[in-house]
Amino acid sequence: MKAQLIATISRHIELSSEDESLIKGFWSEKTLEKGDYLLQNGQTCRTDNFVVDGVLKAFYIDPETGKEEILYFAIENWWATDIDSFQKQQPSIYNIQAIEKTILLQIHHSSFQEMLKQIPKLERFFRIILENYLGSLQRRIILNKIFDAEQRYLDFLKNYPKISDKVPNYLIASYLGISAEFLSRIRKKIEAS
Repeated sequence: MKAQLIATISRHIELSSEDESLIKGFWSEKTLEKGDYLLQNGQTCRTDNFVVDGVLKAFYIDPETGKEEILYFAIENWWATDIDSFQKQQPSIYNIQAIEKTILLQIHHSSFQEMLKQIPKLERFFRIILENYLGSLQRRIILNKIFDAEQRYLDFLKNYPKISDKVPNYLIASYLGISAEFLSRIRKKIEAS
């Protein structure tokens, strides 16, 4: 499993065998069953989490409607962390929960800092990950402002085909900011054309 993490890192930076051994020593395995929480609103995010297998959803509960609002999904080779809570070691404002049985590799905040001290070139890798995450957030904000629901759904299918295969439609609808019934109508329209 740690080989999967090493392979992901190696796509962006070159690692020596010594680097690989050091990295592996910092990470531990955790398994979540379907429905288990990785993080709940009000808890401090103590670990950075790499998804080896499975699917997680990050969400918050709208205090006015009580409705679950999906922030993101995380599938294999993705990260599932409240970055702000992890970095500042302050309580999170959202939840991260397993949609199916999920295997993670985790590193605690203090170990993460120590790993970066011992292997400084990992700073570059995590900068790239954060830049990609920021870019996807910016794209999502723009698409939500200029695309209608059907265009957003088509864009989601194009950019996240693995997620659309693994995640129930009602959760995709929440991510897109539409009702499950409206998504169903969009899907029927697309299938008919």
